[in-house]
Amino acid sequence: MSTIAVPPHESAFGARAADATTHAVIRSAEDVARLVNAGPTQGTKTRAVIAIALGGVFLDAYDLTSLAYGVKDIARQFALTPAQVGLVSAAITFGAILGALFGGYLTDRIGRYRVFMADMLFFVVAAIIAGLAPNAWVLGGARFLMGFGVGLDLPVAMAFLAEFSRVAGRGNKAASVAAWCPAWYAATSTCYLLILGLYAILPAHHTDWLWRLTLAFGAVPAIVIILVRRRYISESPVWAANQGDLDEAARILKRSWGIDAVVERPADQTAAQAQAAVAPRATWRNYGVLFNATYRRRTILAAAIGAASSFGYNAIIFGLPVIIASFLKQGPLTTIVASLLLNLLFAFVGGLIGVRTAPTVGAWKMTVLGHSLQVIALVGLALIGHPSSSAFVVLAILLLGAYLFGQGFGPGSHSMTYASLSYPTSLRGIGVGFNQTLVRSSSTVSLFLFPVLAAALGTKVFWVIAIAPFTSLLVLLAIRWEPSGYDIDSEDYGDAAAARHAHAKANADECPACMRA
Repeated sequence: MSTIAVPPHESAFGARAADATTHAVIRSAEDVARLVNAGPTQGTKTRAVIAIALGGVFLDAYDLTSLAYGVKDIARQFALTPAQVGLVSAAITFGAILGALFGGYLTDRIGRYRVFMADMLFFVVAAIIAGLAPNAWVLGGARFLMGFGVGLDLPVAMAFLAEFSRVAGRGNKAASVAAWCPAWYAATSTCYLLILGLYAILPAHHTDWLWRLTLAFGAVPAIVIILVRRRYISESPVWAANQGDLDEAARILKRSWGIDAVVERPADQTAAQAQAAVAPRATWRNYGVLFNATYRRRTILAAAIGAASSFGYNAIIFGLPVIIASFLKQGPLTTIVASLLLNLLFAFVGGLIGVRTAPTVGAWKMTVLGHSLQVIALVGLALIGHPSSSAFVVLAILLLGAYLFGQGFGPGSHSMTYASLSYPTSLRGIGVGFNQTLVRSSSTVSLFLFPVLAAALGTKVFWVIAIAPFTSLLVLLAIRWEPSGYDIDSEDYGDAAAARHAHAKANADECPACMRA
């Protein structure tokens, strides 16, 4: 049985992979990060952690989508104006704004595991209350609570995906984080499948139960995750090491990767030196660090992609039943089936392509391509307006599919890649939390404005939506930062310049501005 000592000067790209029959000596948090980032073959436990983290994303998407089809029934049942419908629809994103702000901080401050263990309870309680809501006020309050859980969950889910994956190669950090996108669309499709099944079995005089059952069902997957997470989920070893707990990091490496890590502390190391080797603890001031010279450009780029993606996607995906039923004048069954197929055939497939291309093509190129396709699709929809024939109806639906396809492989997949992998472990929770605060603010504006603008502008609303991807496209062309394949965690340990140099050299032909980012 061999022993690997991880030298302080060795880069993550040069470190040898450890397997279940290998000992590794760790002397610092930097050594732990290098073992994880160098890419030991993922064991059953690490795959389970990633799957459970994606399960949290699934819940986020399901809960955000579950109200989409029932908006008209809710408005009719509670006699709501378009503005009131917008407020009820946006309640979940109001909650997500606060949840992301606090969730990002708590994820870095008290750890990934504790936050994840807590946020599932929000989903269970809120889903049941929403399904039983006697009026719009209770429904809005339940959706706000649900949104708070969503806001808490996304920073910790992204941290798990990033910190249980390697830097380079297939299944790298960028690919793992991008997997949030197909998980999201799988949840959206599941929601529409459930609506389709309920629509088929519910008596005609009880179709008003449809939205209630759909909302309440969100408690079921949350309960399942609660039951299985204790067996597989654990703290991030890099986060634990950054807190100075190398022994706990070694236990996690053994449990999740099968690495027999031996902690070796230099005999001549003083307490001050040991403390200096620990990454800074999370504080509220770290939100300001996101705008220092190192991270400012990345923060701006991640915010632009996330906000534009969220604004356009929320308008389209949550307005999809309205678009198909009102703009394209289709019946309830056609609306449900078309929404389901658009999600499965375009958004979900696009998300899978985003995951597969993340390690090879990279996030920047795919995001530029995705936004470009979205602009073309939205301009086409605006020009078609109300279709005058069945051929134009088919064309309009294909353009909606093109928008969702571009979202899937482009900004949908990589908005989180930029938000998660632009910052090292010590800042990741706060980075994602800040990004999600902006993203959910954009969602809130979108969800509130779409019913109002759609009622006032009709199909001309697509011109307004097109502004979002076009703006993000301009920012991408100005800031060419490529996070895929970059050893971001080295920035916690003073190796940022060397890592940026290696990354910029590897991407010199396609990403000349990486050094500046």
